[in-house]
Amino acid sequence: MTETTIGTLSRIAGSFVTAKGMLNAKMFELVKVGEVGIIGEIIRISGNTSIIQAYEETEGIKLGEKIIGTGKPLSVELGPGLMGQILDGIQRPLPLIADKIGPWIEKGIEVPAIDRNKKWQFQPIISKGAKVTSGDILGVVQETPSIENRIMVPPEIVGVVESICSEGDFTVTEPIAEIKTSNGIKEVLMMQTWPVRQARPYKTMLHIDTPLITGQRIIDSFFPVAKGGIIAVTGGFGTGKTVLLQTIAVWIDADIIVYIGCGERGNEMADVLERFTHLKRTDSDHPLLSRSVLIANTSNMPILAREASIYSGITIAEYYRDMGYNVAIMADSTSRWAEALREISGRLEEMPGEEGYPAYLSSRLAEYYSRAGSIKTLGTKDREGSITVLSAISPPGGDFSEPVTRNTLQLAKVFWALDFNLAHRRHYPAVNWFMSYSEYTSFLEDWFLRVDRDWQKLCGDARALLREEEELKEIVALIGADILGDKQRGVFELAKMLKEYFLMQSAYHPVDVYCPIQKTFKMLRTLLKFNEKISTAIDSGVPLQKILALPVKVGISRMKIVPSNEFDSVNAKLTADMDEQFEVLIQEAREEKNND
Repeated sequence: MTETTIGTLSRIAGSFVTAKGMLNAKMFELVKVGEVGIIGEIIRISGNTSIIQAYEETEGIKLGEKIIGTGKPLSVELGPGLMGQILDGIQRPLPLIADKIGPWIEKGIEVPAIDRNKKWQFQPIISKGAKVTSGDILGVVQETPSIENRIMVPPEIVGVVESICSEGDFTVTEPIAEIKTSNGIKEVLMMQTWPVRQARPYKTMLHIDTPLITGQRIIDSFFPVAKGGIIAVTGGFGTGKTVLLQTIAVWIDADIIVYIGCGERGNEMADVLERFTHLKRTDSDHPLLSRSVLIANTSNMPILAREASIYSGITIAEYYRDMGYNVAIMADSTSRWAEALREISGRLEEMPGEEGYPAYLSSRLAEYYSRAGSIKTLGTKDREGSITVLSAISPPGGDFSEPVTRNTLQLAKVFWALDFNLAHRRHYPAVNWFMSYSEYTSFLEDWFLRVDRDWQKLCGDARALLREEEELKEIVALIGADILGDKQRGVFELAKMLKEYFLMQSAYHPVDVYCPIQKTFKMLRTLLKFNEKISTAIDSGVPLQKILALPVKVGISRMKIVPSNEFDSVNAKLTADMDEQFEVLIQEAREEKNND
């Protein structure tokens, strides 16, 4: 659509400007404000007056300057070239801006999200005369060494391929096919645009039955995540939300990562970029950035662009989902996004809801999370894709009853409650095993049974041990530790081992940073077997002090840093040594009893 003047600026109030003479304006239309062309969005229309939300600083613009309408809503460009990009909240590529004008973003600068001059090698997979429908794949482009971009028929196009280019190099703006539809010939480019506030269509929503493995033992065993699920990571400042999300982003079992730094500190996004640029997954020789899109809208950037960054990220995720990929989107944090909503609402003088948040906070959260899920894509051939949403929430003072956390928990199926006390003790990840939960456990039962037939029992026994320790703590606090027998002291020791040797991981140790699911359950089985052996030995009269002095305890403490390819042999020897050492203790206790 052509850009035209649709009004003039009549009032400026920070990032909100009022324009008059806006008879041809449309709600949520993208506009350019003033001579410098500050990017904004119409958020209210009253007669011929409109209120525009500017995504940049408005300093320097003057009353009477023109408002240019683009005729389209806020949209993102989708096509080859997104992978490895670092974008701002309205999809401007930050590295290209830095190369063009330096480290500071000038007002009104326009740089396409996708390079218009770069040529991509297109390989057609269908031929002229083929009947196609929305979502069908016309050809492929190797976007990065690890990601193949599948060029799809845009939504709402159905017809017959009139022509298609043979294998060759093309830019994203060159037609690669023509489709004859009932409304005439439609050209198809490798690039398409899509409004960020509108969910992309799909065929059907699928039942969730496959986990998304994170490599974090407490998560994969106690609080598992499903592909297509919604996860809330909640904790006060300093509890490790960002470190946890960054670590999961590196190791999670997803094809593509979309990481949104929404209002976080700039140094944290710099850490993400540093890790993603240099780190490689164990199953690939390619940098993590080659399968990732980073959206940086840090705390020193305009606050109103935070609201757009969430929608930009989920729309990019939907694009790759429609190709048949499993996408994980990390939003750090939705609390900052909600703060942007609160500021917008306040500037519009809307009636505030709880704690000043707008009354529609819950509906906006529901609108965002509804775009997660595991789906069957559009197209003649069935493909399956998923979007898993992991959202960090930073409640002030760690108050989980505040509106953002409470409304999110009504929608999320997994809740990881990060505990300040655990974080203070350097326990990572600081996931509280009493407050956290996962509602996907029953859906994932069949999958986990193929990994370990006793997985439910193992997890149940481990959590029961932790609960028993908590109950004994209350008794000790009331009466004192002197009343405890060896069995009760053994519970404390085993719970301590479970926390330190299993639940605690290192985000920096080259082996312990990621734990395969098979190793996770084998470690848990070994720890619980040690617990059974302790109970049997104490019943046989073995003092707890002798049990805790066994050499096998050192081997158990080192299980988590044993490389996966060596773990089975080390664990087998550990189990054999455990049986032998306990047998010796029990035999000695029996002999002492007989001698007495």
